[in-house]
Amino acid sequence: MLLIMFYVAITAEAMTAALAAGRRSMDWFGVCILACVTALGGGTTRDLFLGHYPLYWVGNPYILLLVCGAALLTIAIARLVDRLRWPFLLLDALGLVVFTIVGCNVAIETGAHPIIVIVAGLVTGIVGGILRDVLCNDVPLVFRSELYATVSIVTGVIYYLGLLAGLPTDLMVLVALGIGFPLRVMAIFFKWEMPKFVFDPQMRK
Repeated sequence: MLLIMFYVAITAEAMTAALAAGRRSMDWFGVCILACVTALGGGTTRDLFLGHYPLYWVGNPYILLLVCGAALLTIAIARLVDRLRWPFLLLDALGLVVFTIVGCNVAIETGAHPIIVIVAGLVTGIVGGILRDVLCNDVPLVFRSELYATVSIVTGVIYYLGLLAGLPTDLMVLVALGIGFPLRVMAIFFKWEMPKFVFDPQMRK
């Protein structure tokens, strides 16, 4: 079940990245690159940090075909995809939680420290979106939008603590999904945000 949701999330991330590329008039190669960076960037960064080789998409190159195929398909049906804002927001919320769980699992397999397990889940969940926004010359959404990184951290902590308590992995996947996914959706709906730091030197003059 987790693997299926992982592939669905990767596909959705690739399609939303393709739309972002289209809004900046990128060519088809740029569309595919941005899709790969967005969908695979978090997991790639995690694997590099953890020294986990081969990188997960190197071990399974078909993931590249899935991502590029989804990006190119988006070019053909861009107007339809653009109208499906809420379904893709929900898929993005699901992807955040799924990527976090997968990242935690990879870190656990490498015998990482508990703090690094949570960080690995966070990196897997948010770095792809950060790289996308940086390449598009935007301030990353994770730094200025509704609760996102916080949801990933909460999900990772709940999942890992459950495993430490000896609860079955499948059960903890469901628990993490049952908490992280609704939390992210409510953050979008109610516009829950972290406190912002606003500093304007001109205000003292």
